[in-house]
Order: sequence, then C-alpha cells, then structure tokens
Amino acid sequence: MRFNRKINPNIKPKQNFVTKKRLREDEINFHKLRSYRLDRVKKELEKNNLEACILFDPVNVRYALDAVNMSVYNMHNLTRYCFIPVNGPVILYEYFNCEKLSEHLNLINEIRPAITWDYFSNGDQAGIQLEKWINEVKDLSNSYFKTKKLAIDVINGPAITALNKSGIEVVDAKSIVEQARVIKSPEELKCMKAAIDVAEIAVNKMRNELEAGMTEDELWSILHKTNIEHGGEWVECRILSSGERTNPWMQESSNKIIQSGEMVSFDTDMVGPYGYCADISRAFVEGNKFNDEQKKLYLMGVEQINHNSRLIKPGLSFKEFTEKSWKLPKEYYGNRYSCMVHGIGLCDEWPMIRYPTDGGQREGRFEKNMTITVETYIGKVGGKEGVKLEQQYLVGNNGLELMSHHPLENL
Repeated sequence: MRFNRKINPNIKPKQNFVTKKRLREDEINFHKLRSYRLDRVKKELEKNNLEACILFDPVNVRYALDAVNMSVYNMHNLTRYCFIPVNGPVILYEYFNCEKLSEHLNLINEIRPAITWDYFSNGDQAGIQLEKWINEVKDLSNSYFKTKKLAIDVINGPAITALNKSGIEVVDAKSIVEQARVIKSPEELKCMKAAIDVAEIAVNKMRNELEAGMTEDELWSILHKTNIEHGGEWVECRILSSGERTNPWMQESSNKIIQSGEMVSFDTDMVGPYGYCADISRAFVEGNKFNDEQKKLYLMGVEQINHNSRLIKPGLSFKEFTEKSWKLPKEYYGNRYSCMVHGIGLCDEWPMIRYPTDGGQREGRFEKNMTITVETYIGKVGGKEGVKLEQQYLVGNNGLELMSHHPLENL
C-alpha cells in the first residue's frame, strides 16, 4: 500500500472535537519548523557525500518529519522508520494500520506500511521478513542512492549483514543527524521555551508541595502529571532522591519517605510539548532551612555553574573550555557528574563535554544558536548528601542567554 502525498500546507486537518491550545502554540510556524529541520538533515547528508538515510530512532524521525507515534515503544522495537533521500520522495514507513496519523504532514511524500523483521514481531518468520525489507531497500537504492551507501541510525546485526551481502554499505547516521540538530531555528527556540515553561510550572508545584512524610515517588509524579496535562510526552529518566540517597548521584526516585530537613535533588529530563526537552536540575531542602553543610554544597554548585557559564561564547573551543573550567575539589571529584556541559534539543544532544580525566568531546567549538545545559553535582566522597543543579541556555551573540528561569535558592 502506498499513499502519494499532494497536500496544501495551508489547509489544516479537519477536526470534529474541541482542543485546548498548548503553551506558545500561536507563536509557532509549524511549516517553517518542519521545513528547516528536514532541510538540515538533507544538507548534512550532502556534506558527507551521502544520498540517503533511513532513520529508526523516534527522536530522529520526529526531528526530520515531525511524525509521532508511540515514541517510547519504538525506541526498542524496529517497527517504524523513514527514508530520506537528498533528491527524491520522503517516505514514512508507519506502524501497522497507523498511516492516517501523519496524513497532515505535507513534507512526507509517501506513507507505506513498515516491513518489520525483529523476532518479537515475527518469531520464526523473521528471516522471511528481513528478506522483504532488504528487497525494499534495494529498490530504493536503484532509484535514489545509486552509490550503494546508506546512512542508518539504529539497526540490528542481521540487517547489517544482509545489507552488506546485497552490496549496500551501511554508515552511521548518528553523527549526521546530531550535527543537523545542533543549530536551532527561531521556531525551535519557541518550542523549547514552551517545554521549559511546563517544566517550571511543575518545579514550582514540586517545591510548594514538598513536605516530610511524602515519598520520593509522590513528589516526582507531580512533574509527570504536569507535563502530560500541558501536552508533554515523556520523561527520559526519573532521577530524584532525598537525604542520604542524594550521595552518590544518579539514584532514581523510590518509595523512601522524605524526612524533615533533608536535601531533595532532581533532574527534570522532561520531553515536553512539541517534543522538546526541558533539562534543568534543582535542589531543595524540606522545610527550606539549609544547615551549614547543605548551604556549603549548594553554594559550591552555584559557583561551578556560574564560572563555567561565563566562559562560554561563540567561537570558544571545547578544548579551551575544558582547560579553563571550574576545578572540582579533590574530595568531591570521585563523585563528579558525567559531564559539565551537553547540547539539548529534542533530548540530550551533541556535544557532551566531560571532565578532563574522562575523555569525551575535544574537537569543535560553541556556535551561536546552539542550546546547551551547564551542570554540576557536588557531593563529597563518603559524604551524607549531595546537590544537583543544571541550567539551560542559548548561545547568543556575546555569551549565554538563560532559558530556564526558575530561581536558584537565595542563601
């Protein structure tokens, strides 16, 4: 089954129900948003001397086509993907009987049923289905990527082996799409601000409702509820802990009961409205009375974020930033966070700039209209509690412009 697309972008899909507008919805030109992102993908393909890509990662499909369907499910099942040539029709291969979901997206030229070959979907018929998929890709190759070189972001071993046997070379599409996503358009920034608005509504509620006797899970659920109420989509992690569970970091929320005077630290990692991520971290104290040790940890975290954010401006190399970054004291270094800075967009994105001893990104520079987060975790090795803070920024003309406005504590 094939659906050839000729859609007037000015015509909105018919609806027989009333909808509530999402935050900033009237500010966003969705045609510009979608056209910019698809064009970025095609230009990165050209830059890498490639004629086409196939994208399975639902975040990449969302970026390229703005087509959404069961994103979390499709992160672990190869049941939905798209084909994007530099020249030729953009084809969405949609999940079973879901073709209608993306009919309103005018940049998609065709919608076809996905051919799946994973074991979960096909069992002992997986090999037969894989052969069908390979034949489909060969047909696309004959028309749209005659170099027999194809970029793919996520795929399993049997498919790579079969493609290589058929004469098609697979290259990694991850770097291509990550580079496409680096520079944000004005419409993307509006989407991101909407997601941050929702996250900060939730963070305010969490701060106001935090009290001794509630569980970490109960506090964390406020973020999820608020996100869904405002058209958000999912949360990447559930990193929230209290008291001695805040050190070391990276513990997910639990049924632990929060006690009076305990530190509560969390990281939103929230994919909100329009699929954009609001990634901010905050640390509260139940009762809002910081003791001397809690105050010390918190102020160190603020110092690290302020120092590192002041360094960043367009043209600064990642290497120079790493060399000049705030020096974490020795007794805290063993509990350091996984990075000091990372890109942000539809989710965490390139670059990821780690501490000097941890390797990671060295080549490259900060550029205007990148969006990033600057992070800190302060918790002494063997200490009782820890503080996690994170701010989200736009790289502006002369430095960073703060995008996350929920205030830090005034200590």
